Order: sequence, then structure tokens, then C-alpha cells
Amino acid sequence: MHLDVVALSRLQFALTISFHYLFPPLTIGLGTLMVFMEAVYLRTGDKQYEVMTKFWSRIFAVNFALGVASGIVMEFQFGTNWSGYSRFVGDVFGSALAAEGIFAFFLESGFLAVMIFGWGRVSATKHFISTLMVALGSIFSAVWIVVANSWQQTPAGYHLVGQGPGVRAEITDFWAVVFNPSSMNRLSHTLVGAFILGAFFVMSVSAYYILRGRHLDFAKKCFTIALIFAAVTSVGQLFLGHAHAIQVARTQPEKLAAFEGHFETGTGGAPIHLFGIPNTAERRVDYAVTIPGMLSWLVSFDPTKPVPGLDQYAQKDWPPVGLPFFGFHVMVGLGMYFIALTLFSVLMLIRGKLFGMRWLLWVYVFSVIGPYIANQLGWASAEVGRQPWIVYHVLRTSDAVSKVVPAGQVLASNLLFGLIYVMLFAVWIYVVNDKIHKGPDAAEMPATSDLGDFLETSALMEDPAGPSLTSAKNGEAKPTSGEEK
Repeated sequence: MHLDVVALSRLQFALTISFHYLFPPLTIGLGTLMVFMEAVYLRTGDKQYEVMTKFWSRIFAVNFALGVASGIVMEFQFGTNWSGYSRFVGDVFGSALAAEGIFAFFLESGFLAVMIFGWGRVSATKHFISTLMVALGSIFSAVWIVVANSWQQTPAGYHLVGQGPGVRAEITDFWAVVFNPSSMNRLSHTLVGAFILGAFFVMSVSAYYILRGRHLDFAKKCFTIALIFAAVTSVGQLFLGHAHAIQVARTQPEKLAAFEGHFETGTGGAPIHLFGIPNTAERRVDYAVTIPGMLSWLVSFDPTKPVPGLDQYAQKDWPPVGLPFFGFHVMVGLGMYFIALTLFSVLMLIRGKLFGMRWLLWVYVFSVIGPYIANQLGWASAEVGRQPWIVYHVLRTSDAVSKVVPAGQVLASNLLFGLIYVMLFAVWIYVVNDKIHKGPDAAEMPATSDLGDFLETSALMEDPAGPSLTSAKNGEAKPTSGEEK
């Protein structure tokens, strides 16, 4: 049996980065929400917000540890499976990855211990600063990683040195590398995707508590904060995603054509596909449901202007169409779902009905899966849509793979990585689930707490049709209307 070392090496990198990317978005999203919660505690003195920050920081710490461990594995592959790539981009990536280590990782890990273990040992203000630094560290890490990856998509600020197999890229303008044509669009899109995931994670856990009648005041406040955050970021992502798509149309037209299954350029406006199955052999999308002229309008605000199709490029330079097409459309569909769900929920919150709608809370318990899928598919579509180039129009993926590593060894390491990651994922699920079931520290939970400056009234937080509930000392719900059962 013939084993393709390029395909196996790509599969290994896809496996490791997909597993790793389960953790950074949640770290970024949770960290940002924790900053807000602790800021409200500093301003109002409401102990409930201190309890919130403590609880979510425990889950943050577990997630951070898995993210660091899984991230190191990816970098080792540069020197094993991708030696040609490392030689070519080393001078460019060296500065970006060094900046991540100095300005992001050290910042995040340096203040993490204070954030986790500093309660009661440092002042409230100093602890808030540590939480802020940890959150900023996670964001700065994303900044430099996205800058490096975006340079692969739209290389700038470099020149080529050497000839033949030894050719490599050298930086001529550091800031042109940092602000390459796609970096800021991709960074904003990535960060907001992480914010949405963090918000939906908090809402999922909080909805579970409310449905079980546990930690009600705590859960309702957490849910409300996360819901407002999710609604704002979901709507914002619609505009950021559109801006990113326009940039892709300008700088990587083959990728946009793959996203939309746009095989033939035509003479008029290009339709957008709402549904379909790409048929590369026949150069069409089967079972297509389209909106005529909409792709042209979204790209150029002119529904009659042609959009370049894949027919404008040599077929050997085409990206695979299937995965980018389905990944892109599912991601966009999920984004519209997040907008509809959160805006409807905000309306129900304003009307004071949200926490009495059990079916809607159950939707939120499971909807956390959506942002995970959207984040994974966004990266997969972007990376596969860049193929067959590992550095767009400069270095082919087939020329970047290590030539001396046998395919059999790559296959064996794939199997071992898969086994280890399954076990690590099981451990992560077990530990996070255990912390969720234990809930916030009951000894620190205030007996009563109002929303103070945050919502002005707790009336929005109650189900007007349901029984009155108060938090028991152990954090469980206790009926107070009628006789106790």
C-alpha cells in the first residue's frame, strides 16, 4: 500500500491543531468575561461577582493547561514533518513566535498563579490587575499566532534569499509583516469567535444550574452577563465576517470561489449558494439553492458585476472545494443561529420571561457545541482553502514537507497522537464536568444579592408565573411558597 507522506503530514497537523484549538478560544472568551465580572465586583462590592470570577477561573486554569500542552506539540512538527517549510519561513516566523513568547505567554503564565491563588493574599485591585493581565496575555498570544498564520495567507514585507531548495524568505519590513493584507481582518474575526464561545460556555453551564434549581442567583447573573456579551459579539461578527470575505475576494479569489462553489465566472452577477453539493468533476453545484447576484453584491455592492471563478486559474492551483464549501456554509449558518437565538433571548430577558422558558434554557445547555464547531470549521476552511500553497503563491505544500521522514513513521505517530488526544480529551471532560457539578464554593455564596448597577432591578431575573425560589445555604433551591414538602 502506497502512503503519501504529504497527505499524512497534513493530516497530523490537522489533528494536532484541531485538538489544540479546542482550548485557546475558550481561554480568550472566559478570560474576557472574568475581567468584566471582577470589575463589577470592584465597583459594587457585590460578593456574588467575586464568587463568579473564582468559579470560572478554575475552569480557565484547566483549559489553559491543556492549551499549553497541546500547543507545544504543534511547534515540534515544524522541525520534523515540515523541515522545508521551517527553513523557508524561519526568519519570518521567528520574530512573530518570539513576540508571542515574550509579550503573551510570559504575561499570561506569570500572572496566572496570582489570579488562581492570590485571593485573600493580595488586594482586590491587584488581583483584578492579575486577571486583566492573564486575559490580555491570551489575546496577545492570539495576535501573534494570527499574524504569523496570516502572513502565509497574504505574504508581505519580505524578499527571497538564495536559490533552488535552499531559498528562504527574509523580513524587509517588520510592520508590513504584522499588518499584512489579511492579518487585522482575520484577527478580529478570530477573537470575536472566541468571545462568542466563552459566552455560550457560560450560558450553557448557567442554564444547567437554573434548570436543576441550583445556585439560582449566581446562575442568573452569569447567564445575563454572558447573554448580553454573546448578543453584541454575534451581531458584530456578522459585519466582521463580511469585511473578511471582501478581503478574501480581493487577496485570495480562488479561496472565495471554493467557499461558494463558484466554478464558472460568467458574464453577469454571481449567485450565492444557500445549499448544494459541489461537483468538481462537472464544475457545478448539485441540488443548488441560490440567491441570484447576491455574491456579487456582497463582494462589490454591484449585483451585476462578475466574480472570478475557479475557471480563471489552472486546475493544479485549485484548492479542494468540498471541505471549504461545507465548512464555510455551516459556519455562516451557525453565526446566523447565534444572532437569532441571542437577540430573541434578550427580548425575553427584557420582558422578564427568559428564566421561565425551560425549553429555551435546554437549547442553551447544548448550544455551546455550535461555537466549537464554528471555530473549528472557520480554521479548517481557511487552511484548506489556501491549498495547494502553504505560503500563498510562494511555496507549495508539497515542497514544504520533510523528505527524509518515512510515511510509515508519520502514520504511526498519527495513531499514537490520536490515542493520546482521546485520553487527554476524556480527562479534560471529566475534570471540567467535575468542577461544574461541584459548582461555586457554597461557603462563599452570599445569602442574597441584587444586581445593583448592572441591571437596576431583579424583576427581570424571575419567572413571574413560577414559584418563588431562594438559595439555600448549600446553594440548592428551596420552595418557599405554600407548605414545605
